[in-house]
Amino acid sequence: MKITIGHLFPDLLNLYGDRGNIAALTRRMQARGIETEVKPYGIDDDINFADLDIVFIGGGSDREQLLVCKKLLTIKSDITQYVENGGTLAAVCGGYQLLGHYYQLENEKIEGLKILDIYTVQGSPRLIGNIILDSDYIGTTVVGFENHGGRTFINSHKPLGKVLYGYGNDGESGYEGVVYKNVVATYLHGPLLPKNPVLADKIIKNAVMKKDASFVLSDIESTLENTAHDYIIKRFLKK
Repeated sequence: MKITIGHLFPDLLNLYGDRGNIAALTRRMQARGIETEVKPYGIDDDINFADLDIVFIGGGSDREQLLVCKKLLTIKSDITQYVENGGTLAAVCGGYQLLGHYYQLENEKIEGLKILDIYTVQGSPRLIGNIILDSDYIGTTVVGFENHGGRTFINSHKPLGKVLYGYGNDGESGYEGVVYKNVVATYLHGPLLPKNPVLADKIIKNAVMKKDASFVLSDIESTLENTAHDYIIKRFLKK
């Protein structure tokens, strides 16, 4: 079994330690004997999505998002086909916003890929702080940190989770993130996956099952990851 991760534009979209998510996925696969290759792509590189099992898009500032979106729109049909055919994609913060219909800034609208039935509008103040979700998607809690001015609104998808502590997509709905097919999109960073091994394994499983439905993920040591996760739960939910 070999899994190839395509890390899109890490030189532009690495605002929140997103390489930590790649490291977490890689470590957890290699611990199970799964061969792993990471392919970083720059803004001028050609991307063959048929070669990729997991695609990761991180977060960046509005300026970086504008640059990236222009590139993504040139390959919109390729990345849409990848998602619709069951490809695994994880997107954080700015990457999350770019998958929707648009991101409305104060004086400019960033056109999105329209892969997700969502849209984002710039708001004030920024929504900043630790956040905890109750996620039906993985059957447990998800923890992270959010720092976003955008308010994202879901039209027809399920959220990643219900907010137990923090703000979430728009600070009012009580929900955070989106899941669609094998796409997981969220504002949670810090990075996200080292503190949420169950979610990391769900992403891995989605990719592995597409290649071999009979493959079973073995249990691996996750004491450090679970300790980091549980610390956030105990500190902010007082449990």
